[in-house]
Amino acid sequence: MTKANSNSRRRRASLELVDAKQAVDLATAQSYSENVFLFVPNLIGYSRIILAGLSLHYMSYHPKYCTLLYGISCLLDAVDGHAARALGQTSKFGAVLDMVTDRCTTACLLCYLASAYPPYALLFQFLITLDFSSHYMHMYSSLVTGSRSHKLVTSDVSRILWLYYNDSRTLFFVCAGNELFFVALYLVKWSATPIGLDGWLSNLSYPAVMAMVTFPIFFLKNVINLVQLWKASKILVGVDLAERELARQQGKAT
Repeated sequence: MTKANSNSRRRRASLELVDAKQAVDLATAQSYSENVFLFVPNLIGYSRIILAGLSLHYMSYHPKYCTLLYGISCLLDAVDGHAARALGQTSKFGAVLDMVTDRCTTACLLCYLASAYPPYALLFQFLITLDFSSHYMHMYSSLVTGSRSHKLVTSDVSRILWLYYNDSRTLFFVCAGNELFFVALYLVKWSATPIGLDGWLSNLSYPAVMAMVTFPIFFLKNVINLVQLWKASKILVGVDLAERELARQQGKAT
């Protein structure tokens, strides 16, 4: 059996296992002892949403509370995955919940930054668009090619994405650095006290220094988003071409 046929069969098996109505019935009838909604990593995911919502509540008038709550919500992102693997509670629902929470939380912070820095509003809008489109297309391309997870990227598809997703330390470092850059920009608006050191850094505040240090990581993260968007687009086009060729061959056979 060729690799293409194997991937096609795996894709059909994963998508045809249950239809939508059957899936809804299964989710409705699940017992307390095996309730995916109540898996520990998913409970952590719900707490992340609550913490992110509270941070947004304080964002416009209490930077300390906002930063603390936002930071805890982001740090829990590294906890739920470990909990899922340790407890044997990995789930598609949990993976999507995690990604949606990440995207929406960051987008809300970027919306605030767009209002805080009007000259750069278009840039922040672009970053939101890139983040959502890149991850949506990557997730969809993973589904249509039969992958069990959007993080299962092989080096022959993209070495950059393989390095990014297959090393948890790299993934955490890049995501954390990207969030720290945005948080630093947020705090710059609230703290202008110079750090008091000698040299050219003397007039900069601690948030401004943090923004300078994390800027390269932010830049790398968005290069990865661009690569992810491009590779996902090529995968989807490749699937289109394969399906069109199959349809032509079936048409000739009839």
